[in-house]
Formats: sequence, structure tokens, C-alpha cells
Amino acid sequence: MTYPPSVRSEPQSAPTHAPAQPPGRPPAHRGVWAEGKERLRTAATTEPGRLQIIGAVLAALVIAFGAVTAFEIADRASAADDVVSRSQPLSADAASVYRSLADADTAASSGFLADAEKEPAARERYQKDIALASKLLVKAATNTDSASESGRQIATLNEQLPRYTGLVETARAYNRQGLPLGGAYLRYANEQMTKQLLPAARKLYDAETARLDEDDDHARFWPLFSLAVGVVALAALVWAQRRNYQRTNRVFNHGLLAATAAATVVLLWLAVGHTVARAELNDAKAHGQKSLKVLNDARINSLKARANENLTLVARGAVLTEDGKSDKYETDYSTGMDKLGTQLSEAQKLADDTQGRDPVEQAVASVSEWKVRHKSASATDKAGDYVGALDKVIGPKASTGQSFDQVDEALAKALGHEQREFTRAAEDGRGALTGLPIGAAALAVLGGAGAVIGINRRLSEYR
Repeated sequence: MTYPPSVRSEPQSAPTHAPAQPPGRPPAHRGVWAEGKERLRTAATTEPGRLQIIGAVLAALVIAFGAVTAFEIADRASAADDVVSRSQPLSADAASVYRSLADADTAASSGFLADAEKEPAARERYQKDIALASKLLVKAATNTDSASESGRQIATLNEQLPRYTGLVETARAYNRQGLPLGGAYLRYANEQMTKQLLPAARKLYDAETARLDEDDDHARFWPLFSLAVGVVALAALVWAQRRNYQRTNRVFNHGLLAATAAATVVLLWLAVGHTVARAELNDAKAHGQKSLKVLNDARINSLKARANENLTLVARGAVLTEDGKSDKYETDYSTGMDKLGTQLSEAQKLADDTQGRDPVEQAVASVSEWKVRHKSASATDKAGDYVGALDKVIGPKASTGQSFDQVDEALAKALGHEQREFTRAAEDGRGALTGLPIGAAALAVLGGAGAVIGINRRLSEYR
């Protein structure tokens, strides 16, 4: 009997291996971001996982708070430092350039009217003014971009100043020879000063003052982002401790408590420090910077009025206003004295202490006396007594020159006081921010470490 060969048949079950991928298609891989989200979702389903997430978020918030605070306050401190050490000194120098040029023009006209005995003193004052203006222009040029508005005005001043001094020297030379042409050159020099040099000096002063205002506003601007991040970080820490208490009935977690204390200190330091700095800078602007501007303008107008008063005698009616009805220099003198009176009234309102108010009141009294003496000198000149009028303008006693010197001295004293007040307040404002950037960064690192330690203490209970 024949039997078929014994053959083991294959089982009919499903294949144990996965079917091959279709040719040409790469194996499927999940993205890193998707895997990270999946792990985070898985971790969030367990209490240890949730604690790890909370710890990471708390540490990141506290450290971010410190970093943002350090950055913003360093920026504010830098602006406050610029106010004290760069922009305000440059603004003061620009005002000094303006004042020196106006005083030089006044001294030039006074020296022209003075006799041989008094001329050297006027000439020395003129030379000092020109030398000071030149020195300050060099200093300003080294701290200013040549393409800026200040740079352009400095270039104009450096170009026009030698022309002005040349005209003054020519006028002086003709005057020594007794030639009337000297008066014409002096009037032309004055025109160069009033139409070229002083407007450029004014624009330089305005540009530097604008830069001072910009630095001051930047230093006083609230660090809103730092405050917002600080409040969020502190709220998150309080929430984490409350959550910890609800789950464990433990009132304190030392790590989280330390992190909360660090964040609170930084937030309070930030708020109080910037509030103090802002208050001091506000005081510097309101009672120093504004007063300095008004007093500088008042002193410059007094100098211009004095120069026009002198030129009234130099020109002797040869230069009229555009309508041809009045003496130009007499009209300019009256306009300048009116502006001076208005500015002194404003300076009185801005003065907030006796040391600042007394010099301004002395200037007001001297201006009133100056006007009375000028009226007398003008009447004497119109009566045909030129020598008598000259004595009442540049004489040693009871002259308008004496009144002008008193006004100038009082205004210089007031300016010195307000400058000291501004510097003191601005330095106090800058000092209120000292140490805050470094302190905030250090406390933030400690606070972040405290948050991590506090959460790890809870995690250890699950091991």
C-alpha cells in the first residue's frame, strides 16, 4: 500500500511581521514638537509631572523678571547718567557760547565808545568772551555728530566767528584814526552778530536742550514691562504656595517662600527706586532746567539790549527801522528790555527758595533803574549833548552801564544757584537707580533657585 509523503503544512494564521512600506515612501516619524507635546501631556496627568512643570515655569518667570528689570533699569540709569554728565553740560555750554557771543558784541560796542583810559578793560572783556566761545565750540564739536543739527550750527559758528572778529578789528583801527568809517564797520559787525552768529548759537542751544529733554524723558519713563512681569511672577508664586497648602496642609514651603521674598524685594526696589529717581528728575526739570532756560534767555536779552543801547550812540540816528520812522537800535533796545522784564517775572515764579529768588528780585530792581537812566540819557542825547549822554551810558557813576552790570551780576548769581540745584537733583535721581540692575539679577537667580528647590522638596515625597 502506497502512502503519500509526510509534508508539514504551513499554518494559516496571519503573518507576524508588518507589511513592507510601499516602495519610494520614507518611514513615518513623529516630529520633535509633537513628541514633546505628548510627553508634556503625559506628565501633566500625574502629580509629580505637574509639579515639575510648575517648578520650571516659576523659575523661568522669576529669572525673566530679574533679567527684564536689569535691562530696563540699566537703560534708565544710562539715560539719567547722560542727563548729569553729557546732555545737560552740553546744553549749559551751548548757552555759554550764546551768552559769550552776545557779551562780546556788547564789549565791542562799549570799547568803541570808551576813551583811551577805559578801552583796555572793554577790549580784555571782549577777548575773553571770544576765547571762551571758541573753546566751548571745540569742546562741543568733539561731543557732537557733524551731520546733526548741532554739528551744522557749530560749523556755521566756526565759519562766521573769524569774519566777525575781523570786522571788529577793522572798526577799531579806523576809530583810532578818528575816521567815521569805524562806526560803519562796527554796525556791520553787529549785523553779522545778530543775523548770523547769534541765530546759529540759538539753534545750537535749542538742539542741545532738545537732546537734554529727550534723555530726561527717557530716564523718567516707567519700566512698565518689568513691573508687569514682576506682578505675574509674584502672582504665580502665591498661587503655587496656595496650591501646595491645599494639597498638603503645609503652610510654608521654604524654597517657594524664599523665591516669593526675592521677587517681592525686587518688585518693591524697582517701584520705589524708580519713583524716587523720577521725582528727583522731575524736580531737576521743573525747578532747575526750566529756571536755567529762562535765566539764560533773560541774561542774553540784557546783553543784546546793552549792545543796542551802545549802538544808538555809535550810529547817532544813521540806522532807521524799515518804515524809516524810528531809530533801529533804540527800537531794538526797547523790545529787548520788554522781553527781559517778561522773563524776569517768569523767573520769579519758578524760583522756589530764597537763594534763587533774591538775585532775580535784585535784577528786577536794577532793570527798573536802568530804564530810568536810559530815558535820561536819551533825553540828553536828543537835546544835543552827546558827551553828556555818553557819560550817562558808559560813565562810572549812575550810568546805564552800572545798572547793566548789576543786572548781569544778579543773573549770573541766580544761574549759578539754579545750576547747582539742577545738578544736585539730577545726581540724586541717578543715585536712586544705583545697584538696582545687579541686585535684581542676583535676587532673580536666588529666587529661581528657591523655586526649583521648593518644588524638588515636594517631588521627594513621591520617591
